[in-house]
Amino acid sequence: MKNICVFCGSSTGTKSIFNQSAESLGYELASNDCRLVYGGGKLGLMGTIAQTVLDNGGSVTGIIPDFMMSKEVAHEGLTELIITESMHARKAEMARLADGFAVLPGGLGTLDEMAEILTWNQLGIIQKPVVLLNVAGYFDHFLTALDMMKENGFLRQNNAMHVVEQPKEVLPTILNFSSSGNDFWDHLDRT
Repeated sequence: MKNICVFCGSSTGTKSIFNQSAESLGYELASNDCRLVYGGGKLGLMGTIAQTVLDNGGSVTGIIPDFMMSKEVAHEGLTELIITESMHARKAEMARLADGFAVLPGGLGTLDEMAEILTWNQLGIIQKPVVLLNVAGYFDHFLTALDMMKENGFLRQNNAMHVVEQPKEVLPTILNFSSSGNDFWDHLDRT
């Protein structure tokens, strides 16, 4: 797996650990000759991870909708910048190019991207790993919500998702992906 798509925030958030984690993951991707595929922005965690990969000799493909180009948020120094007609086309292109996905802290856009990929995995449209980087417990409440969905019969097992807490765990988890693993479900049974 050489193309890793990262979903993350277009801001840096309130804790320095978020930005540090984006830098660490960017360094890991570049050091392991993995291409970063991401949303194409220059701001926030998105900009941090992209610039870190580039600064360390790595390749970066950004995918951004045309309406965001006019807002001047695109990172101009990428290896490749793909401009799409819509947010939907952006997500489809990210999914097409990626061998695996990593999710860092972010807002609704990050959750939307992750949820769509998890749903596509569950439906069998794709079979690609998703690693949730739970930096400083950022996703704890989200994982609790997933617990509730599971307990109430609205969430089926999804072996594509794994939860880690350190940036250095992301790439090995993606590279060792097996659709028969159950790390995500072990995490949900954490009561």
